[in-house]
Amino acid sequence: MIKKNNKNDEEKLEIMNPDAASIDIGSREHYVCVPVGRDKESVKKFSAFTHDLKEMVSWLKQCRIKAIAI
Repeated sequence: MIKKNNKNDEEKLEIMNPDAASIDIGSREHYVCVPVGRDKESVKKFSAFTHDLKEMVSWLKQCRIKAIAI
């Protein structure tokens, strides 16, 4: 849902799920983005190997992520 800001008429998106992250899936690497403030880095790159995917899951749990958008 887009709301207009009366002060300067910028369009802003309403946060629907503050505990969600997004993943850009590639064949060799995946980019994961969590909300700002959940970790010192809000975007990380992970390889597509099993070890790296397990590391991704651990990081998402550490960041208190409850939902993923792919």
